[in-house]
Amino acid sequence: QVQLVESGGGLVQPGGSLRLSCAASGTIFNIYVMGWYRQTPGKQRELVASVTNSGSVQYADSVKGRFTISRDNVKKTVYLQMNSLKPEDTAVYFCTADIQDVYRGVPYDYWGQGTQVTVSS
Repeated sequence: QVQLVESGGGLVQPGGSLRLSCAASGTIFNIYVMGWYRQTPGKQRELVASVTNSGSVQYADSVKGRFTISRDNVKKTVYLQMNSLKPEDTAVYFCTADIQDVYRGVPYDYWGQGTQVTVSS
């Protein structure tokens, strides 16, 4: 079994910062792309940022210059540093990872349970 466990969400004032973490565990053979999505009520889940196992990153236009994604391949963990937070960043943030476990022949997309980020004064 493979699990993704997120941490780091919470309430922050506009202009503040938060750091999300997501650790993968279980019968992992290899991890390819890791990323973060977010979702607000009534809207589709949207990509925030992603990073490949070679370090290539991409960001949604709305977070460029404010958010930074990184990963630690030894710890099997992906991070999202969020600075200059705005009320419109309020959402449930989900971690995702493209993981090949030791029993499957092909990678599979795994998701975390989600963590709430609320930006409000």
